[in-house]
Amino acid sequence: MVKLTSALTGLLVVSANAPLAYAFAPQPTRTHGGFSSTELSMAEPGAKRKFALKTLKKVAGAVTTVAFATSAVPPAAFAAKKAVEVVETVEAVMDTKKIIGIGAGVVAAAFAGTKVLGGAGSTKQDFLEAEPFWDQKTVPVNTYKIKTPYTGKVVSTKRIVGPAATGETCHIIIDHKGECPYWEGQSWGVIPPGTRAKDGKPNSVRLYSIASSRYGDDMTGNTGSLCVRRATYWCPELKADDPAKQGICSNFLCDTKAGDSVTLTGPAGKVMLLPEQDPKTDYIMVATGTGIAPYRGFVRRLFTEDTPAANAYKGTAWLFLGVANSDALLYDDEWQKVKEDYPNNFRLDYALSREQSNKSGGKMYIQDKVEEYSDEVFEKLNNGAHIYFCGLKGMMPGIQDMLKGVAESKGLDYAEWQKGLKKSKQWHVEVY
Repeated sequence: MVKLTSALTGLLVVSANAPLAYAFAPQPTRTHGGFSSTELSMAEPGAKRKFALKTLKKVAGAVTTVAFATSAVPPAAFAAKKAVEVVETVEAVMDTKKIIGIGAGVVAAAFAGTKVLGGAGSTKQDFLEAEPFWDQKTVPVNTYKIKTPYTGKVVSTKRIVGPAATGETCHIIIDHKGECPYWEGQSWGVIPPGTRAKDGKPNSVRLYSIASSRYGDDMTGNTGSLCVRRATYWCPELKADDPAKQGICSNFLCDTKAGDSVTLTGPAGKVMLLPEQDPKTDYIMVATGTGIAPYRGFVRRLFTEDTPAANAYKGTAWLFLGVANSDALLYDDEWQKVKEDYPNNFRLDYALSREQSNKSGGKMYIQDKVEEYSDEVFEKLNNGAHIYFCGLKGMMPGIQDMLKGVAESKGLDYAEWQKGLKKSKQWHVEVY
């Protein structure tokens, strides 16, 4: 015998006058000045199971109706629309207690924007997926424009580099309530407050690659993250940072605190999207500094989240990151965890210019590290791999020269070889 505190009584409480979350809450029954418990036998679940399933179907329908009749945020509405599908999943559940738990998850899904499947307490990130998940026809683009921007709220701003790093880099989580959705590889525009000194006009928009998957760091689909390096200028005469020459938007973002407003545009861009139709596709991701941002979204989607893309993925994701020193490494703890969990599908190589030397004895830059594996890189590209470059535009001349040299050493015409990659959409570049 299992005691459940009047759970089935609570299942029946669904009306226009009662919150939906109340539907699956335990409802007290007062007896002798206290609260009693209802005993349910799991040994003979037949009638009780049918009763629970019948009520669950009613609640799923009520969730859907209410979510679409109100101003529910997009992820919540989508979850509510899918709520009835959950019932089909739980038809195979024999444990009445689990049915009740899943029922509570249906209600939570409608409000938190998550869909609960596979049993009580188990969550999947799939409520923001296209159908099929790899179809890019519905990717959101320019939902919010400069004249009609969106106002998000900062959840947290955190410095993510060590004391010996060259400069300060922050990870900033922004709450958009699911109203400014994006896909991995896209950017948000940020309009910093204030006006330009030269003409008094509002500050112009700056683009920042989004450093999270579409589900955000909290998995709800309500947040997005930015990876921002504070732009400063050291004045040798003042022997201090010159505030007149500092990056307006980067300093604004790095100085934000929880609750601050951030004006957003976008999302923008399709060039850095993941082609997910073939789950065996290899991805080669090359970054300098904060150019790591889109790849964090890629890696989280492919490995750390319970997404259809992750469940299907069988290829290799290879990340190259170039920074000055070990203290400047970004998200290293995350990469190391993925490398440990998926040693056959995730590769990681760093180029630390102030700590490592290239084959000629000079500083190790990103192109030098990629060149160490040039045979493998070219082989993968010839076999259909996609290569991505993101970071300061100054990285590309060195990359191009290195690739040209390797191509010529292999008897290839570099211009034709690169043209072929672009034609097959295997070449992705986003530099700034």
